[in-house]
Amino acid sequence: MLGQYLPLLALLVLAALFAAASFVASGIFAPRDPSQAKRAAYECGIVPTRDTPERFPVRFFLVAMIFIVFDIEIIFFYPWAVAQGGLGLFGLVLIMIFSFAVFESFIYLIGAGALEWGPLKHTAAPTGMVSADRTTTSTIRRVGLEDRGPAPDIRESEAAALDDPEAA
Repeated sequence: MLGQYLPLLALLVLAALFAAASFVASGIFAPRDPSQAKRAAYECGIVPTRDTPERFPVRFFLVAMIFIVFDIEIIFFYPWAVAQGGLGLFGLVLIMIFSFAVFESFIYLIGAGALEWGPLKHTAAPTGMVSADRTTTSTIRRVGLEDRGPAPDIRESEAAALDDPEAA
């Protein structure tokens, strides 16, 4: 009875020996000349001087979701393929419902832009909706400046427009 588990036991012993030999070999043969440059993080040859200014784009996470959805689909298709003869029509209906749910999530991810890797598309404002005489001083209401006077970076004409927007 123990004979049928002997190959598995031999594989585990060989894996443990290989891992131990790798640690010993790296300890013996690894160079021991640490420097500041060798301890620094390597980011494609660019020395990191500050934190990144933006987060990962949502598309990155959408692609990860596609990967997970299709991994789960494949995991469920293997047992179904092995037992499809015994499941009959009931198993076929269940796998069709499951496939529809996976396909629906894939359509959602495509609609959310998961596979659009090009530059962001900027849509121009429709003509006639924005007048040419609109400026930041005529459209942005500065809150809290009423009693303190104009801010140092605002010119006198802009400060007058802020005080009386209908006069501008």
